[in-house]
Amino acid sequence: MSQETVERVYTINLGKVLLSPNNQRAKRAINMIREFAIHHMKSEDIKIEEDVSHLVWARGIRHPPRKIRVKLTKDDDGKVLISKYQEEKPKKEEALEKKPKQQKTEKAEEKSEPVPEKKLETKEEPKAKQEKPKKEQKSEKKSEEKTKTKSNVKRKKK
Repeated sequence: MSQETVERVYTINLGKVLLSPNNQRAKRAINMIREFAIHHMKSEDIKIEEDVSHLVWARGIRHPPRKIRVKLTKDDDGKVLISKYQEEKPKKEEALEKKPKQQKTEKAEEKSEPVPEKKLETKEEPKAKQEKPKKEQKSEKKSEEKTKTKSNVKRKKK
């Protein structure tokens, strides 16, 4: 037999996970990924990589992701491996992205001239009004209250 591997990239919608109870959502998401792979790859022997599991469980059991992008790989033996999908950029695009960044930094270095530093003047805040200590304020308030109550009592008696 020839060694043929089938690789496919899928975006799995895990929105229905929210219908299950809070404390079972991440478990249900893993089961949904497994069911999806069984349905689409026509095989019962499924292995889920650790990276995919970490993606699902990253925010805890109650808040799994709504969608997940995975790569399904099927061996000629019928074994299916579910792995995290990582986009592969062509080498030409990577080279083009790096060059402009280097040019920009060189231009910025040429244009930059030493800028004289400005001295920040510190303004002295006006001194706050000198207030009496808190103990004295409290004692004054209490004495005022006592005089008010005494005068009220005297008036009532008369």
